[in-house]
Amino acid sequence: MIENNSLPNLVFETSWEVCNKVGGIYTVLTSRAKTLQDILGKDKLVFIGPDIWKDKENPDFKEDTALLPAWREKAEAEGLACRIGRWQIEGHPACVLVDFQPFFEKKNEIFGEAWAQSHVDSLHAYGDYDESSMFSYAAARFVEAVTPDMLAAGQRIVYQAHEWMSGLGMLRLGHTMPQIATIFTTHATSIGRSIAGNDKLLYKYFEGYQGDQMAAELGVEAKHSVEKQSAWQADCFTTVSTFTDRECRQLLDKGADVILPNGFDSTIVPAGAAFTKVRRTARGRLLDVAGALLGEKLAADTFIISTSGRNDYRCKGFDVYLESMAQLSAKLRDAGQKQTRVLALVEVPCWVNEPREDLLERLALPTKIDGPLPHPFLTHTLHNFGDDRLVKTIRGLALWNEPSDPVKVMLIPCYLDGRDGIVNLPYYDALTASDLCVYPSYYEPWGYTPLEAAAFHTPCITTDLSGFGQWVSTTLGRDAAISDGVAVLHRDDNNYFALAAEIANIAQQLIQTDKARISAYRTAAAKLARKAQWTDFIGHYLEAYRFALNKKR
Repeated sequence: MIENNSLPNLVFETSWEVCNKVGGIYTVLTSRAKTLQDILGKDKLVFIGPDIWKDKENPDFKEDTALLPAWREKAEAEGLACRIGRWQIEGHPACVLVDFQPFFEKKNEIFGEAWAQSHVDSLHAYGDYDESSMFSYAAARFVEAVTPDMLAAGQRIVYQAHEWMSGLGMLRLGHTMPQIATIFTTHATSIGRSIAGNDKLLYKYFEGYQGDQMAAELGVEAKHSVEKQSAWQADCFTTVSTFTDRECRQLLDKGADVILPNGFDSTIVPAGAAFTKVRRTARGRLLDVAGALLGEKLAADTFIISTSGRNDYRCKGFDVYLESMAQLSAKLRDAGQKQTRVLALVEVPCWVNEPREDLLERLALPTKIDGPLPHPFLTHTLHNFGDDRLVKTIRGLALWNEPSDPVKVMLIPCYLDGRDGIVNLPYYDALTASDLCVYPSYYEPWGYTPLEAAAFHTPCITTDLSGFGQWVSTTLGRDAAISDGVAVLHRDDNNYFALAAEIANIAQQLIQTDKARISAYRTAAAKLARKAQWTDFIGHYLEAYRFALNKKR
């Protein structure tokens, strides 16, 4: 039983991914919003995000001028431009989108203040640092404008900032509104991600890495600085797994106060006949699109394998995935398979340009298909086709999608939101189409994609370098195999090709497995995912709230 007097009266959560789908944090926030809102009460959880859509239609956000009108007036009185409405997700939580552009003209003053108050180094900033910092500052200014009366009345307020992009504003609040309890959550350290993304050996030399030194070497001093100071100065520092906690201790010199593992809400997964219908429709659409690209009709029982996630080439293991598909194709060819048996999907947002016109024409007139299209592995045009790492890897591995290749690869280089112009399926619908999902992560603090796959009854492969993979093995008390619904494979700095071979072997095994056993694997996957629900994990957030609020007593 949760005691109401131990809960905050109001929680602000700020993130660059509020009403702005970029990566896994979006899934964290959206999948648990209703669960948390049911505990805290209606409109006691308020999200703050960047107003980057402005006059463009934002499918995630619906403005409501009747919602929290006093807040709007107080913000306007302080010269802050914002829109208040509801996030168009389950629970429809209150949401504030702040316009941070006006603060760029005061950037140097803001950064000077951050150094004076919190020792945040902004001198070495580049790229998205300025934009994120101005958003974070604007979010803090909004909270400063609307909370004084509540604080004066003794209300308990928590401000949770996600990732370094939200840190600067949280640090400001520690000085301007010290009554507010602050929580800083790092989902992946900027240094850990940079080491992995720059092809350095993160794990072999892990204990020798020093965060400040590596920040200077890799040119991420500003991001590291705001992240490290946020971890140290927040009332409660949190991260998403014991795996990442170890990383924080090594690279930020600060362990987490509370671990916040990421859960899922399986109530959104269709059941029974509804699931079967979604899966049949999604498979039909993906096979039609692939067939139009390839110039051949793919069989209804084509084995569909997929990978997906943010375009983080090495960290997400997309290189290993494509290598494993090349090995699988060779194995099937050696076994006498001379026609398409597997469709391997790569669902990864790239620098997409537009839907391919020639593909659209074929999809409109499927009876006029005559041979493969140019580049028969790509659904949309890219701005940087010649330089895209996924395209270069597909070509380098000779995954040409020749008629005799048993494995055909299809790169879908855009967010699957149901409106991409070609596939036109929401991601979760497309997920149901897969027979196997593969996520061979090298650097993955948690890993939502395998949890989502399992929740949608799809056997999947991940690695023991992901927080979710480690959670699976810990939960089972042993190394997880594909018969458990989720196979957790060992990965280190040196077993790239061996890992790809193991993935290819598992895929070949599943292709040859009878339907009854496959059905058992699918059931096992869903059963495992049900152990990672937000209803099971939300208590960790309540613990973090209590930890932070206790600092204010």
